[in-house]
Amino acid sequence: MTLVALAYPSMLGVTKVTTAQDRVIANTQWGPLTEQDRDFVVKVRAAGLWEYPVGQMGLQKGTTPGVITASKHLVDGHAALDTTCRKIAPMLNITLPNLASPQQQGFVSQLKADSGRKFDSDFANILRMTHGAIFNTISKIRSTTKNSLVRALADQANNTVLDHMTVMEKTGLVDFDQTLFQQTTPPKLPASDLTPPPPAAGQPEVVLTPPPNPTSTPVDLSGLTGGNASAAPSPGPTTG
Repeated sequence: MTLVALAYPSMLGVTKVTTAQDRVIANTQWGPLTEQDRDFVVKVRAAGLWEYPVGQMGLQKGTTPGVITASKHLVDGHAALDTTCRKIAPMLNITLPNLASPQQQGFVSQLKADSGRKFDSDFANILRMTHGAIFNTISKIRSTTKNSLVRALADQANNTVLDHMTVMEKTGLVDFDQTLFQQTTPPKLPASDLTPPPPAAGQPEVVLTPPPNPTSTPVDLSGLTGGNASAAPSPGPTTG
């Protein structure tokens, strides 16, 4: 297997990252890895770093059964996705963030400041918008990647994000006109706002712990790695 040192992504978000996203940056035993493959793994990790705590927040602040149910799905689904990301990242020599992007952290701050029905409404609309945006990215990655590990993550992400979009819609609080406009016409933010910061040297890896009775499971990599799934990183500090 030939791997090259992978630079931290220069920009991540719902906009195009570079002009050469299909450029192969590493040849691995699981297939070539492109810039957009690498950025996708980081995006999935970053999504969990803010949506998981928002799910925990929703369990405390949500005022309707629909919001509580959606919050449970966020925690459950992103814990499983995070496990898969942390398994495949070292196998592909990808550096994962420990913090979400400033834009995503802004969503968390907004929801922290909300209460009551405003929290419920903002929760449903922000998360329906962000899941709708990444849903389109998933389909592109799944249809174009030649890397079997990235393909497996895309399969899991597709199922999880579709589930999360659905539970947000079932809250009955989604303003589709506003949400779809924001999804298809994102603000033109600087790259620094869309990029999760790289972890500090020596910083332990943040782990999103599954709920007591999880219903989502990480990808089984044994069929893709020849049984060498032990490449997963050892657990670090937990969140939650």
